Amino acid sequence: MKVSYNWLKQYLKLDMPAKDLAEKIERTAVEVDSVTLGETGLKKLVVGHILTMSNHPESDHLHICSVDVGEDTPLQIVCGAPNVAAGQKVIVALPNSRIGGNVKIKRSKMRGVESEGMICALDEIGFSKDVVPKEWADGIYVFDDNVPVGEPVYHYLGMDDPIIDLDVTPNRGDMLSIIGTVHELAAIYDQHPEIKQPVVNEDDSIDAANEISATADEQLAKTYKLRVIKDVKVAPSPSWLQITLWNAGIRPINNVVDVTNYILLKYGQPLHSFDQDKINGNIVVRNAHQGEKLTTLDEDEQELSPEDIVIADDAQPIALAGVMGGLNTQISDQTQNVVIESAIFDSFHIRKTAQRHVLHSEAAQRFERGINPDGVEDAINEAAALIHQLAGGKVAKGIVTASDYHPALPVIAITADRANHVLGTTLTIDEIQSIFDRLGFTSVKQGEGLAVTIPARRWDIHIDADLFEEIARIYGYDNLPATLPTGRQTIGVLTATQRLERASRQILEGIGLTQAISYSLTTAEKARMFLMRASEETKLLWPMTQDHTTLRMNLLSGLLDDVAYNHAHKVDDVALYEIGRVFYKDSADQIRPEEVEHVAGVITGNLTDPSWNNHVKPVDFFVMKGMVHQFIVNLGIKGDIEYVAADHYPEMHPGRTADILIHGHQVGFIGQIHPRIAKQFKVKETYAFELNMQALIDLPKNDDQYQPIAKYPSIKRDISMIVDSNVTNDQVVAVMQKRGGAYLHGIRLFDVYEGKNVPDGKKSMAYSLTYVNPRETLKDEVVNTAFEKIKKRLTADLNAEIR
Repeated sequence: MKVSYNWLKQYLKLDMPAKDLAEKIERTAVEVDSVTLGETGLKKLVVGHILTMSNHPESDHLHICSVDVGEDTPLQIVCGAPNVAAGQKVIVALPNSRIGGNVKIKRSKMRGVESEGMICALDEIGFSKDVVPKEWADGIYVFDDNVPVGEPVYHYLGMDDPIIDLDVTPNRGDMLSIIGTVHELAAIYDQHPEIKQPVVNEDDSIDAANEISATADEQLAKTYKLRVIKDVKVAPSPSWLQITLWNAGIRPINNVVDVTNYILLKYGQPLHSFDQDKINGNIVVRNAHQGEKLTTLDEDEQELSPEDIVIADDAQPIALAGVMGGLNTQISDQTQNVVIESAIFDSFHIRKTAQRHVLHSEAAQRFERGINPDGVEDAINEAAALIHQLAGGKVAKGIVTASDYHPALPVIAITADRANHVLGTTLTIDEIQSIFDRLGFTSVKQGEGLAVTIPARRWDIHIDADLFEEIARIYGYDNLPATLPTGRQTIGVLTATQRLERASRQILEGIGLTQAISYSLTTAEKARMFLMRASEETKLLWPMTQDHTTLRMNLLSGLLDDVAYNHAHKVDDVALYEIGRVFYKDSADQIRPEEVEHVAGVITGNLTDPSWNNHVKPVDFFVMKGMVHQFIVNLGIKGDIEYVAADHYPEMHPGRTADILIHGHQVGFIGQIHPRIAKQFKVKETYAFELNMQALIDLPKNDDQYQPIAKYPSIKRDISMIVDSNVTNDQVVAVMQKRGGAYLHGIRLFDVYEGKNVPDGKKSMAYSLTYVNPRETLKDEVVNTAFEKIKKRLTADLNAEIR
């Protein structure tokens, strides 16, 4: 909200510099983005009067002008503007002046003719092209005849008026207006501004009720009012109104439209003006019908949704309510009869409509944040009075009202003790009441406290805590006492879950992985990959980009994006992990997704760097399996870990993927990324795992994982056998652990062989078994007995041939 300092001074006695005022606003009310003065950096710009004009002898578009700038002799200036003419009063940059962009203007020759300065357009002296009126957009600006020649131009263009740009927070929609800002400053500086009620001179011969009627759904428009003005003469607005608008960042259009924008700035009440002769029948406020279209004032055709609120006549929509008017009823130079609309539309619908159609207008911004119900009628009355004054129209008698809304004013009870306890102050009840008087809140003493009635213009105040904030703001945040915390301080500790997550990061980094952090938002296609359970997608209604439309249901797709990024930057050896949440929905109707903690990792290339004494080889499934196994073991989870071949993940290699089970329950999967998916992500051969971290957190654990080192020597036995090719290592180890006796301490597979000297359909497997008795020295007889049992059961259970 760009606020004119001079406009504020029409209501308040302000004698401090604009920057000091802005600092006070920032300390008390809302943030201030900037304080700007249009004339800053400009030099020697004056009002000039073009006495004569002739064509340039060497150009078909340049003109030689004799310009009176208040000096003894006129200046000769060459100008190429298409609208330059004798008799005009214009902006003249004198020799050695400075214009917009810090450009210096010197005497020069233009095609052989001397030019002593420059006749300027508004955008050349620093105005944004977005606010330059269309009549001056392609040429120079022309002043009114009453502007004195030779005077600096800054006052006559509003460039000497400091503009304070307020960054209004969503809860302070009342400050998106001059009157709202005046109320705020009046409270800060303890002043009593006089804000006059508008007076409308109605023409008794014209009855508004006979001109038009309106109906409105009160759920869509709590208040909807119309006024009719006949026989207007559409023309450019006077300079004071144009200056007011362009200083606020709004382009002047004509005297009718400019009045509605002026009222928007003054009251914070959006208005819209229709050409009455273009309205077919009467007006209704309704939801758009499926398939309806509307071309808005920006000349874009909008495909309307049934959730949009529209203003419609008997034939079609004529405006997108609260957002933008329709081109089919716009005010033009031929307009003679005007209908003005003032309303309060449902803020939820307006916000959704503005987002849906990407039309974030000044009107939508205010409707989204709230409208003062007490200002709706004042706004439309003052607009009618101004149009009558500037466009010569006749204001029809009466206001056409389709709906009207005047809420009951909330009354909030507070006490001085409670306020002082919250704020740390020692204010008396009279001092607190004085603050409410400054704010314009009616307060009545009630017992030991106050009953405070909140005016309709402050719809952000609902509970006593809101009033405490108002007290603190006006009393001054800098005046609040500073105190140190009292009582014993406690030492913060991590929860069991936090400790486990921190330990998980240490384990994964200890086995060679590096942490990565990916976006929780991804594409719908990537979100559906690597699913560990059936789930519906959770899509954003208004995504920022097409690559971030859906909440992820896996971590691996994000990690593969990270691998691809590394490959694109010539990094071939990548080992990453991520701990984060995925989002599941059991049905499309589920409002909020279930958040589940997962952990995932990827490896591609080599795990270590090659060197003269380190002959590395690329990672494979078993390297990744060993890392995941060690991770789970280090977490201290009780129970056996099983790896079961799986082919139900379409994104994983069907022959190199396994489900990971603990106590028979799946906690994740591990394997190679399918070559088709690797090609899609533009990555090389990659191995990955993803685990349900929440499931691992919930499983029972051994808090003490250490084992004392035995004082007595161990005994080793090696065994080699030939088994069927379909016999797995897990089967062999299970038999050995079951029949190996109490002293079997370790089993290690050190050789697997298939080929020459081994029958077809068979393979050779060799194990090293370690026996330890922690209490005494083992005897060979004990080990041999246990070893013979293992051989016997291997032969019986697995049809093994001991070699």
